[in-house]
Amino acid sequence: MTATLPAADPAAARAHFRDGLAVPSSGWAPGHTQANLVVLPREWAYDMLLFGQRNPQPVPLLDVTDAGSYRTALAPDADLRSDLPRYRVWRDGELVAEPTDVTDLWTPDLVAFLIGCSFSFETALLDAGVPVRNIEQGRNVSMYRTDRQCRPAGRLSGPLVVSMRPVPGSTVATAVQVTGRMPQVHGAPVHVGDPAGLGIADLAQPDFGDPVELADGDVPVFWACGVTPQAALMASRPPFAITHAPGHMFVTDVPDAVYRQL
Repeated sequence: MTATLPAADPAAARAHFRDGLAVPSSGWAPGHTQANLVVLPREWAYDMLLFGQRNPQPVPLLDVTDAGSYRTALAPDADLRSDLPRYRVWRDGELVAEPTDVTDLWTPDLVAFLIGCSFSFETALLDAGVPVRNIEQGRNVSMYRTDRQCRPAGRLSGPLVVSMRPVPGSTVATAVQVTGRMPQVHGAPVHVGDPAGLGIADLAQPDFGDPVELADGDVPVFWACGVTPQAALMASRPPFAITHAPGHMFVTDVPDAVYRQL
């Protein structure tokens, strides 16, 4: 299934995804917050909650559901089981499937965590005159594991994952200022410049997402990424989990402006 243009309305975007459109959500419903998804059995939920509390930059928690609930205050009419463009299913830390619907896997003991996403500050960057190359190139954002470790929480531990956006050197300061005012969607960059400073060997080989090309004069800028919990799942191996597929986010009804600090 294809759509000619990304929907501008969050409910319309979710309807496309519910009908089976499996595309990265960057550029969809601009001006509205997007969220990463992590779903774990209740027996692991406290560890995930603590992991977010101890690592707020990569794991800024926006909402946590009651056990068994597939509804969120971020979009009350949405269904977390079907309204993302693509999911990942994990068993014992191993990726076993990437479906577009997980209704048949949802059980009464599952707790869903909605985590801030850097797609939510892309509109603010564009409004400030900072180009967003992944949108220009029609690609998923580039994401990389780093050599920095998150603070462990209970049974959960793992490396920091970052997203990278090429930014013209003349607008790097603007990008830092704009995103720094949005800490609930990852905030300011964690690194600017040489990827080796994060232990990244080759920008052309992201661990998640697509390679995004740098234009002349661009500088690689790295933000903490909500795929970090997926790296923790791989390292910590809970018996079962559901997440979003990298770049395939939950589009909420909440305007980005709600998370902008003046």
